[in-house]
Amino acid sequence: MRDLLRVAAVQQNIIWEKSEANRDALEQILAAQKGNADIVILPEMFTTGFSMSPKSLAEPEEGETLKWMKQVATSGSFALCGSIIVESNARYYNRFYFVEPSGRVSWYDKRHLFRMGDEHNHYAPGNERKIISYLGWRIMPQICYDLRFPVFSRNRNDYDLLIYVANFPASRRGVWNTLLPARAIENQCYVVAVNRVGTDGVGLDYSGDSAIYNPRGNAMVRAAENKEVVVMAEVSLSELNSFRERFPVWLDADDFTIKL
Repeated sequence: MRDLLRVAAVQQNIIWEKSEANRDALEQILAAQKGNADIVILPEMFTTGFSMSPKSLAEPEEGETLKWMKQVATSGSFALCGSIIVESNARYYNRFYFVEPSGRVSWYDKRHLFRMGDEHNHYAPGNERKIISYLGWRIMPQICYDLRFPVFSRNRNDYDLLIYVANFPASRRGVWNTLLPARAIENQCYVVAVNRVGTDGVGLDYSGDSAIYNPRGNAMVRAAENKEVVVMAEVSLSELNSFRERFPVWLDADDFTIKL
């Protein structure tokens, strides 16, 4: 078990629909995290941008990007995560991969598809609420539009760290910056939020606003606006558990089930 976890958020300027170019651009950024981070987090669809062209861009389940992630995680001695476009059983998914230095891979398929961007007509929704165990931490992965659905991410005393990877446009940055601390407060957990910067292939601008929040909803660190940058914070499991014991909101939580 690891009490202190060093978490790095990579606020990336994604090159539109160029998987190899994005991997190449990330090489130096990720190499610099060796020895500094335990988990490195990339944005949603970090190899392509938020594209509705899965037929031409999707990778197989054991595709080049997953192989690359395994190599980077092993050589960097950190877990590497982020989402990419994957084809599985003749369906396309916006899939979050969590790759450990050992080569172990966990994944989560985006549950809530952004219909205003036509995502629901190009991708299949995930059917599992996923919790990943790593170094004694319980981690819940979420992708972009998932942020608007608090019931799905409601903490049942089953996770400690909530990760959001996104392509959240600058036009809705107020929503992003409001809901993220709310998720930390209501779930009494750390939240790491990783968004992209730049302009995508359909003309949408992204300001980034990547940040790491503590369980009180306070930002431990914020990324510079409109800048490709890596931000990092050290989160503490003992401090989290102590806070939960002193202020045990979870004991009064409502019992419920989610139908997927």
